[in-house]
Amino acid sequence: MSRVYNFSAGPSCLPEEVLKECAAEMLDYKGTGQSVMEMSHRSKAYKPIIENAEALVRKLMKVPDNYKVLFLQGGGSTQFAMVAQNLGIHTGKAAYIKTGVWAKKAAAEAAHLGIKVDTIASSEDKNFSYIPKVEKISGDYDYAYICFNNTIMGTHYEYIPDTGNIPLVADISSCILSEPLDVSKFGLLFAGAQKNLAPAGVTLVIIREDLITETPREGTPTMMMYKTHADAESMYNTPPCYTIYVMGKVLEWIEKTGGVEAMHKRNLEKANLFYNYLDSSDVYHATAEKGSRSLMNIPFLTKETDADKAKVINDKFVKEAAEAGLVNLAGHRLVGGMRASIYNAMTIDGVKALIAFMDKFAKENF
Repeated sequence: MSRVYNFSAGPSCLPEEVLKECAAEMLDYKGTGQSVMEMSHRSKAYKPIIENAEALVRKLMKVPDNYKVLFLQGGGSTQFAMVAQNLGIHTGKAAYIKTGVWAKKAAAEAAHLGIKVDTIASSEDKNFSYIPKVEKISGDYDYAYICFNNTIMGTHYEYIPDTGNIPLVADISSCILSEPLDVSKFGLLFAGAQKNLAPAGVTLVIIREDLITETPREGTPTMMMYKTHADAESMYNTPPCYTIYVMGKVLEWIEKTGGVEAMHKRNLEKANLFYNYLDSSDVYHATAEKGSRSLMNIPFLTKETDADKAKVINDKFVKEAAEAGLVNLAGHRLVGGMRASIYNAMTIDGVKALIAFMDKFAKENF
């Protein structure tokens, strides 16, 4: 069977070049006679793999020297707790901007752990279809928290809030390395790997060193302390070795294809092509407001407004698209319709193939 165009929101498509390299090394990694899957994380063969991954993260993201790069487990959702436990230690107060499901869950987890959560802005009034404008955050907060790109709702920050001396925390799971980002404006960044970096299994954390405390909130488990992992160089326990290996390959691919700036240019080209199509269509429309639109995740609806009829037409769209080699286009239940996730590894040919299918489907069904 030929390769399909995979528009999944995550786990998502990986560069074909990377998959082929991994396949070639599956049984024998660089003459070791073993797969990286079988390799001890403390072996001489594995150590350069994790070191290379960290070096490439630092290079591609221009990470300042006073930040640690950590490879953790538990997904982005575990960071909801770790952020609160490790950063909410002075006033016990934090500012959250709620722009979707994941920001809401992060705020709820912080509140569950005893943090006094202030929701300083929210876009829930319009089903999270836009990013509220909060140019400056002030107060006696231990940290401020945002979700930089919203996978479900298809929105994205086009600015970075000015937080002064308040550490800014951002979940960048679904947009990491899709665009240049000034790391120095953040106290902590984290990203689950399964969208733009690697298969599921590793969470990348970039944290400013002064935020790595020896005294997190009372009751914080050892494994939930950033200091534990920083001191052990992400080797306190067995890391997700193979996922980090694949991440290194993806990072090499990004570097080889021009780095983050070139990646951003390609992503803009893909997203603009698709949004322009949606905006000019009399059948389809994007759900995210202009000025807040994600380059990575694009939910869209048809003009059918009757709920029962819309479900039938959406199901038909997803089924026929899959038969045409365009898979994982079903929208999230909170938005409905369809969603095309066009991460770094999605080619412009994939976007063009989707538009061609949409044209054909519209002519046959509307």
